[in-house]
Amino acid sequence: MKIFNKLSSKNLFVFNLVLLGTIFGFSLAFLSFSCSTPGKAKVQAQESQIVIPENALAVAESLQTAFNSVSEKMLPSVVELKTVSVMQQPSRNNPLEFFFGPPGERGREFRSHGLGSGLIVRFKDGTYYVLTNHHVIENATEIRVATKEGKDYPAEVVGKDERKDLAMVSFKTTDIHPLATLGDSDKVSVGDWAIAIGNPLGEQFSFSVTMGIVSAVGRTGGPGGNINDFIQTDAPINQGNSGGPLVNIRGEVIGINTWIASNISGGGNVGLGFAIPINNAKRAIDEFIETGTASYGWLGVSLFELNRDIAAAMGLENRRGALASHVFLGSPADTGGIRAGDFITHVNGREARGVQQLQMLVGDLRAGERATFTVIRDGQSREIQVRIEARTDQTAADNRRLWPGVMAIPITPQLRQQAEIDENTKGLFVAQVIPGSPADVVGLRQGDIITSINGVNIENIAGFYRTLRERTSSELWFGINRGGSSIESLRFKR
Repeated sequence: MKIFNKLSSKNLFVFNLVLLGTIFGFSLAFLSFSCSTPGKAKVQAQESQIVIPENALAVAESLQTAFNSVSEKMLPSVVELKTVSVMQQPSRNNPLEFFFGPPGERGREFRSHGLGSGLIVRFKDGTYYVLTNHHVIENATEIRVATKEGKDYPAEVVGKDERKDLAMVSFKTTDIHPLATLGDSDKVSVGDWAIAIGNPLGEQFSFSVTMGIVSAVGRTGGPGGNINDFIQTDAPINQGNSGGPLVNIRGEVIGINTWIASNISGGGNVGLGFAIPINNAKRAIDEFIETGTASYGWLGVSLFELNRDIAAAMGLENRRGALASHVFLGSPADTGGIRAGDFITHVNGREARGVQQLQMLVGDLRAGERATFTVIRDGQSREIQVRIEARTDQTAADNRRLWPGVMAIPITPQLRQQAEIDENTKGLFVAQVIPGSPADVVGLRQGDIITSINGVNIENIAGFYRTLRERTSSELWFGINRGGSSIESLRFKR
């Protein structure tokens, strides 16, 4: 009996264990099923209930349609410029062979290939005219134009303008290509949409469209002495985009993409792209087609950007403009009454915010035009009318006429320490002497200290320019301190 009871208890235990396992298995399966299939259906049901507001979709789709339309409108008038430049490579065996070797053996020639962008802006008598950057076609011996449709044409240079980094090429065809619509870059504002079109990083990415906003206007400091007041944008621009258009949301060209600022090796995009305002190029377009060159107005001054010390010494703190540090004798500025030391603030009422913008404002004036310059002289503002002449490289480089040809600066405590100038020495430090100028002719040297002009003692920069205006109509000489000795320069007869 005891044995039976014992067996019965064991069988009952096994039965209960199996039953418990079965119940646990069904429970686990049910739980797993409920956590997967029904839960997923519940999430899907919740997601399907999320509705994007129709008004938001309408705005987004409207903007998307605008970008589609701009791209469709602009791409046919954008071209790819393929250039070849033939260059000579000196012999690696003997560098002197490049200079003294027989003709034909002065180094191997090699062909350098380049790529940029351009914009079809004019059509005349079967010829299409393409606006681009000067640096895109500079030194090119062969140029070809490729269109979005896959057509390829030989091209030739029409005109170049290195100062504004603009150029024009032309190609002939009976095919029809639309012209770009030029906008008004004076109406561009920070925050406007900006769409860049071009051929970044080679043919693999040709005819790319990127989008951003206008980050700033009126930027200066372009490479190579470029005198434009650039439009800054964060629309991605890379090498190969140069010469392509920057476009507004209406499909109007507002700029020509020209350069980028980058801290990436090789010049990758970091959202700092710059375009030449299209208004800066409109006159060049006409002149390239008509004459093959770009003309500039000439005032006849050498301009200087004031630093803090000189601005304070002249009472020009917080003033925007540029100093006429030198004036060309016999130039429009000289004849009109602008003198060395005048601080130019406006041209025909337009503010000159610095040297580059003043150069641009003067350059845009036409020969024969009378312009009004607002200057500050001895702390007083005055207006001077000048009849502008045409600028030529020859007249702008004639240092013999550059008056006075010396850049004198105040002696600050830091400069006195660096140049080891005695505490008792008064005057102005000669920072620069222009070669061939009157100051150079009379014997002034960099590092001299000017103590007098024509016998009048000089203690500050305001007195320096005032004496130049009032005491040097017929001749000029300087009293100087050189190496601790007082000497007098030669005399320059005007």
